Amino acid sequence: MGFRSWRSCIFIAVFLILSSTLCEVKLSPTFYDQTYPRALSTIRKAVRRAVSHERRMATSLIHLHFHNCFVQGCDASILLDNSSIIQSEKNAPNNLNSVRGYEVIDNIKSKVKSMCPSVVSCADIAAVAAKDSSIAVLKLGRSDSTTSGLSQVATNLPSFRDNLDKLITLFRSKGLNARDMVALSGSHTIGQARCLTFRDRIYSNGTNIDAGFATTRRRHCLAQNGNGDANLAPLELVTPNSFDNNYFRNLIQRKGLLQSDQVLFSGGMDLQTLLSRNTTRAQKLSGLTLHPPW
Repeated sequence: MGFRSWRSCIFIAVFLILSSTLCEVKLSPTFYDQTYPRALSTIRKAVRRAVSHERRMATSLIHLHFHNCFVQGCDASILLDNSSIIQSEKNAPNNLNSVRGYEVIDNIKSKVKSMCPSVVSCADIAAVAAKDSSIAVLKLGRSDSTTSGLSQVATNLPSFRDNLDKLITLFRSKGLNARDMVALSGSHTIGQARCLTFRDRIYSNGTNIDAGFATTRRRHCLAQNGNGDANLAPLELVTPNSFDNNYFRNLIQRKGLLQSDQVLFSGGMDLQTLLSRNTTRAQKLSGLTLHPPW
């Protein structure tokens, strides 16, 4: 399947909307064409090298970009380290032991800087790295932040414990509606989560989780807090390394790993219909699985 067909995936399109919506400057996909024409190819090669070394890194770079954009906009403030005047966002509970891929961005920045110093922003590098982990054309021209948004992290990033109303309110504050929220959540078709984030759900014995699914996930996530908290499980069990529609199918079957994912389906008829439409839309892609370009 060619890259153009990927645009049929709603959540990828909204991912790009997020990259531009939360940025006030005028962006352009040709921003570096005159100042550093090799910028995008340099970043692309580095990302593909990193992903070939560790397939999970593709998801991590998308995750990093999302956590960056939801606090102060897509300004790379998440990349700032602790200093005498900065409290790094990296140490926020929502990011610590969760966001990863910083070393890939640092490596890319070093390569770009050695060829053309002080031209390509870290903010654009993070955005392009996330894009190269998925697909599509991305507008560029972001500026790097000189301040950290540590104090804003907890209130600006969604939590795995959030209910539907809180999620809708949070995404609305970023200019995104419920449809955008569900589409963006579809990026959870790839990636992994720590036991700490889904333990309560799989041991809840509630009606909104498939019993067999819960049993499977308990094998590597024990009930006692502190016991295997960092153990990983795929966010989507069937095809965890592919961009496809199984994330939405799982929610309909009550097999969402995170509570914040499952509430999208169990929270109301409008979102149920939206999820069903997203699944139907993906099914129309001739049954083909959409693989990231690495």
